[in-house]
Amino acid sequence: MRRIERKQRLALTILFSSVVFCFIIVTVLIVGGVIIFLVHNGVLKNGNDVPRVDYLIFNIVIASIILGLILTAVTSRIPLKPVNSFINAMNRLASGDYKTRLHFGKFFDKHPTALELMASFNNMAEELEKTEMLRSDFINNFSHEFKTPIVSIAGFAKLLKHGNLTEEQRMDYINIIEEESLRLAAMATNVLNLTKIENQTILTGASEFNLSEQIRNCVLLFENKWSKKNIELDLTFDEYTVYANEELLKEVWINLIDNAIKFCDRDGTVRIDITEIENRLLISISDTGEEIPEEAKELIFRKFFQVDESHSVAGNGIGLAIVKKIVELHGGDVTVSSRNRKTVFTVSLPK
Repeated sequence: MRRIERKQRLALTILFSSVVFCFIIVTVLIVGGVIIFLVHNGVLKNGNDVPRVDYLIFNIVIASIILGLILTAVTSRIPLKPVNSFINAMNRLASGDYKTRLHFGKFFDKHPTALELMASFNNMAEELEKTEMLRSDFINNFSHEFKTPIVSIAGFAKLLKHGNLTEEQRMDYINIIEEESLRLAAMATNVLNLTKIENQTILTGASEFNLSEQIRNCVLLFENKWSKKNIELDLTFDEYTVYANEELLKEVWINLIDNAIKFCDRDGTVRIDITEIENRLLISISDTGEEIPEEAKELIFRKFFQVDESHSVAGNGIGLAIVKKIVELHGGDVTVSSRNRKTVFTVSLPK
């Protein structure tokens, strides 16, 4: 593949060089024709009239330079058109016009290297456009998510301040303030975790530990949530150990289990399986509930993306982005399937 790309790019270089070479040939031919014409008509003679000949040759050289410049200025627009198009497109993209797409025209669009350059540029522009849209949505969503608990905390704090409350009301208000404060803390923690993980390229702090026990402990953290929805838990797996960063993997299970419980139907089932295939462990976390739309499956691991645009379910579109980054740091991958009212997230890790 690389050999083919090198050949294509060499062909493009030869194409531009050929255009410059043609300018030189055209200039030489024109000047040579003029000299032959002058010699043929006796203007240039082989005699003692040397200053006359030198003067004419000097004029011809000057004329050649001027002619070459004119030809270059007139015809250089053709080979330089793709370069200008590329620069203009880059400038528009840099100014924030993410709908910019690169096209070189009918002639250059057919060249393999030009096609490769256009595809790379247009893919980059498309990714930037999607990221910008997600970033904008995230700011709106996150502002809403932050504002709601803050307003709740302030409102119930004022009610507590005024007094004249029964002990039961006072405890209810305190519980709400506590829950909303924890919700704010969780959102802030997710943002900080994502920033930290995104800047990490090498896995550190790895050790061998009991993966099965870690997952069971993470499930216990959400006892209140799955108890309220009367969700049945199916943890059918044996004991497995893994060599990984324990704290980072804990974030993976917390996010996936939380999502499974969050989107599982009331009286539904959340199932966790661990299977071993050669030198890899497959951890699947499934729930019975609303399916993920087909068009959203490719986007759910992007930061800031949320399937539930109505915000009927709490979330900020960061959890799955954290999951994907952590799993990739461990040399693994995460996939999702969703059909027949059952959604399954599968994490593959090197054993």
